[in-house]
Amino acid sequence: MPTEDALRRAEEAGLDLIEVAASAIPPVCRIADLGRFRFEQDKRARDARKNQHVSEVKEVRLRPRTDEHDLQVRVRAARRFLEDGHKVKVEVRFRGREASHPEVARAQIASIAAGVADIAMVERAPSLEGRTMFAILARGRA
Repeated sequence: MPTEDALRRAEEAGLDLIEVAASAIPPVCRIADLGRFRFEQDKRARDARKNQHVSEVKEVRLRPRTDEHDLQVRVRAARRFLEDGHKVKVEVRFRGREASHPEVARAQIASIAAGVADIAMVERAPSLEGRTMFAILARGRA
């Protein structure tokens, strides 16, 4: 329908002419109350935001000299994060000569990954960047 006719019909009804799809050929318009239309759009956007879950990357930090019991505490923390739907970054920081023994850190990361193996898998294998070795665990089975 021509634009002039649509505008006239909207004025007769006491409503607004709202362009719904500008990129369509021909453009799609609708006769409605603009305030109510915006309210409905905002409400749909609010509901969509409310229902979406944002996944974070939680971090579990260790040192090469971290004891076995403390590793188990970190496993429980990682398990809790994974059950909440987050990813877990397991990070081992080296100081001084500790960096000359990366196999210790690899074993610790493997220990934590084994502790949560029933609910998570290693998404990114352990890698050494500077004085830090880290791996990322994500929900799911290998």
